[in-house]
Amino acid sequence: MPILLPFHKSILEEIHDPATSDLLILARGLGLRRTICTLMQIYDSKPQSLILLLNASPEEEIAIGDELGIMGCRRPGLRIVGYEMGKRDRQDLYKNGGFISVTSRILIVDMLQSDIPTELITGLIVLHAEKVTALSLEAFIVRLYREKNKTGFLKAFSDQPEHITSGMSPLKNIMKELQLRRVHIYPRFHEDVKNTLETRKADVIELYQRLTEPMEAIHHAIVQCMTITLSELKRSNKTLELDDLNVESAYFHSFDAVVRRQLDPVWHKVGPRTKQLVGDLATLRRLLTYLLSYDALAFHAYLETLVASNTTTITGAAKQHQSPWMLTDAANIIFSTAKRRCYVLTAPKPTSSVPGRQVIDVDNEDAWAALDEAHGLTGSNSRDNGKKKEEKKPWVPDNMSPVLEELPKWDLLADVLQEIEEELMRQEAVSTRPPTRGTNTVLVMTSSPRSSTLVSEFLGEMDGTAPKGSRGRSMMERKLRTYLYWKGQNARQKQPRYQQPPRFSALQPQASSQPEGEISEALKRKDKTRQERSANRRRVRGGAPMTVAPSKPAVVDPKVESRDDGDDIAAFLASQPSDLLVSSDADALLLETLLSSEAEKDFNTHYGLLAPSQMVVVRAYTDDTDDQILAELQPRFIVMFEPNLDFVRRIEVYRNSNPGMGVRVYFMVYQLCCEEHKYLAGLRREKESFEKLIKERGSMLLPIFEDKHAGKSDAVIKTISTRLAGGRKELSTVPSQVIVDMREFRSTLPSLLHASGLLVIPATLTVGDYILTPDMCVERKSIPDLVASFNSGRLYTQCELMSVHYKQPILLIEFEENKSFSLETVAESTKSYAKPTSKYPAKKSTGPTDSDRAPPSIQSKLVLLMLHFPRVRIIWSSSPYGTADIFNDLKANAFEPDPNRAIATGAEEDTEAGAGINAAAEELLRCLPGVTAKNVKYVMNKVGSVRELCELDRKGVQDILGVEPGNVCYDFMHRGERKTGSL
Repeated sequence: MPILLPFHKSILEEIHDPATSDLLILARGLGLRRTICTLMQIYDSKPQSLILLLNASPEEEIAIGDELGIMGCRRPGLRIVGYEMGKRDRQDLYKNGGFISVTSRILIVDMLQSDIPTELITGLIVLHAEKVTALSLEAFIVRLYREKNKTGFLKAFSDQPEHITSGMSPLKNIMKELQLRRVHIYPRFHEDVKNTLETRKADVIELYQRLTEPMEAIHHAIVQCMTITLSELKRSNKTLELDDLNVESAYFHSFDAVVRRQLDPVWHKVGPRTKQLVGDLATLRRLLTYLLSYDALAFHAYLETLVASNTTTITGAAKQHQSPWMLTDAANIIFSTAKRRCYVLTAPKPTSSVPGRQVIDVDNEDAWAALDEAHGLTGSNSRDNGKKKEEKKPWVPDNMSPVLEELPKWDLLADVLQEIEEELMRQEAVSTRPPTRGTNTVLVMTSSPRSSTLVSEFLGEMDGTAPKGSRGRSMMERKLRTYLYWKGQNARQKQPRYQQPPRFSALQPQASSQPEGEISEALKRKDKTRQERSANRRRVRGGAPMTVAPSKPAVVDPKVESRDDGDDIAAFLASQPSDLLVSSDADALLLETLLSSEAEKDFNTHYGLLAPSQMVVVRAYTDDTDDQILAELQPRFIVMFEPNLDFVRRIEVYRNSNPGMGVRVYFMVYQLCCEEHKYLAGLRREKESFEKLIKERGSMLLPIFEDKHAGKSDAVIKTISTRLAGGRKELSTVPSQVIVDMREFRSTLPSLLHASGLLVIPATLTVGDYILTPDMCVERKSIPDLVASFNSGRLYTQCELMSVHYKQPILLIEFEENKSFSLETVAESTKSYAKPTSKYPAKKSTGPTDSDRAPPSIQSKLVLLMLHFPRVRIIWSSSPYGTADIFNDLKANAFEPDPNRAIATGAEEDTEAGAGINAAAEELLRCLPGVTAKNVKYVMNKVGSVRELCELDRKGVQDILGVEPGNVCYDFMHRGERKTGSL
């Protein structure tokens, strides 16, 4: 069980009182989950309590349940309510009480249907309070909770202060929606936190590693591309407030959302170039991260996929709007340098030479060895070169020299682990007994699971005797073999099936006797380009250069160069055995070793539990689960392979929670790059966010929450019916209500309808989504749902059912808040921005035009829908707020709908048929051919089970389903029996 620190106890003393409701904002890494679990343990001691946990992810539910079990809260512990739990089971679970974690959508329906005793709820615990808005379901739950329960508590928690600083008075808005009046803010610089964590400090060794020269060049080029993209985005959108956007803010994931949020209202007005720039910023940000975390081959392969996706579309046609940053000189540096980190291609030897000129190949090792021997420089260098030449792999093309640059942190990590091992040996030699606290397990933390896998592979295949920079050579060679196979397969797929792969020039050069006419113009240009490249890579003694040097240095297009590499690799693989890259795979060798008898014989020797001193655990940073990992492993040596602000605080809490343990932390960071800048910027952003929250709390006006039942008389007056003869008025005792389909609680509209004063009644509707009056039915469609409904044909059926059963069918098309109120955003994917290639207008052709071949737009589909169903009315709503106002206007002076009638509308005449049936058996019955939605209830009345239906003869099945559907269903059910009988 983790130990509570003094600042944890002070927090619990302020928020543990069940008579108060509080909001706690705590800095990340200071043990928020530990505080929540301790608070729940305090409430667990009270009998007959019902406490609900809201807004928790599935991973958080499992982790909180496990920690509560460790603390002793096992009777009954934390129960989780999911979609698979039935209504009756949920009612019994609520009545028994205890801790229950439930999703917001399930809870809101249960509260509206009175399946949960709202007045008996002891309290609510809301996680991720920064996500609560006026449109969220949590705000809807709090309103329903406070209508019937004034004494229960509500505790809200958040560890994301950066998300509560955007907009006008964000803290006040969250407290208003949660109906809270107290907030507690605990940053890292809080007096209690500062005094606690600075009592005992861990031994931190900061290791600053410089990037290699190629990585520095790529890093500088990427930052240059980001600067160019940002300046271009600001220049093309001068009306927007984009001054706060800079390269430093572009390091974070929230940057893309901020840019898109500012452009959303005018997204249909901006051109395709601006949209391309917004996407390019996210791509460049990922490139910065991948440069420091991917190996050289994976980074180069990712760049090649970017080039391919930027030049061609999904259909294979040329892409019209390419990324502007790929056409800059900085992009050329990125692609060429990334390739040189992996391998270097040498040009083939010339087939003929001009007399009087002597050409010496720079890469001819034998020639250099002879020259060194003539000058008396024979030694280790010549032996090493010969050794390297002997070790060249057979699957590497002859004109390829693998470079396989390793990440600089790999060598640094190997040195750190060697130092830790020596320190452990020194401690064992000095002290006679092992330390009482902590283990010798080494914990290595990385930024992502992919980085963890890469570090694990390096440590598993590391060669400790190799010099620095080549310790992971075997792993990189294995990755190079996989890369060559992938590159060759891609090149083969691009070639036509009837075309034979070209011969590899380095292995099978063309004979000089070949006629000149047989060589195509493309091959001539290709050979000429290669000869020009080879001339630049050779030293020429005597005479003029082989080719005339251009006055301007030629810039090789990376797309052309990568395509040539793919063709050469494919040609080389075609000339080699087919199993060259596959048969010697490490996984296959490992599988053969495991299946051999020797592995089974020596299982106890090579497999089993390792001692803690021999374990190196590599993990990725997660959330508060890292606190549990530290508590379980109890490591005394921690290596932070990549910096993380949250984990630094977790180590501080871990060190102070274990006072008798010595903890050494190796903090590794790349110097003078985005990794160091991102860490410092994140620290500065969090500090500024807490300062803004503290300042807002000091000048915040607390909202006054009024009882909505006090103004009930006004609501009654609004429901006066004037549709009586003679203009006589009568008061309607039924409150204004709207019937909402269960599936509509995914949206925010039911919450706004309840906030506007309407009584929301959830029901399972067959026809429509909202029933406003006995004659008025509304089918709501968001823009993505509208497109999907047109493509699937579901909207036609829905309009048909509404037209049959209701006098006033309505199709509501609802747009999102703060987004463009236009259908042009839907049609932009089919719109063509191509400019005419000729200066004269195109001639009229008798065939179909591009507009005729293009798929019909949403507007044309809506026109066709209105022609088929003239009684269906369309309502356009700019946001859910506008929809709530429209619904209130439509319900003015109208009768209230009947829930029972709305549920029965569209269903079979016998609404009680099939009540209490097995849902899984009904679903299986619906899957049988011949059984449709219209006759499934009838079939269920005729047979008691699916087994009984299968045991009927052909005549019995035909009597139920009809002749033709009965034959199809009977043949489907007895198909296997017929095959068995024929055998």
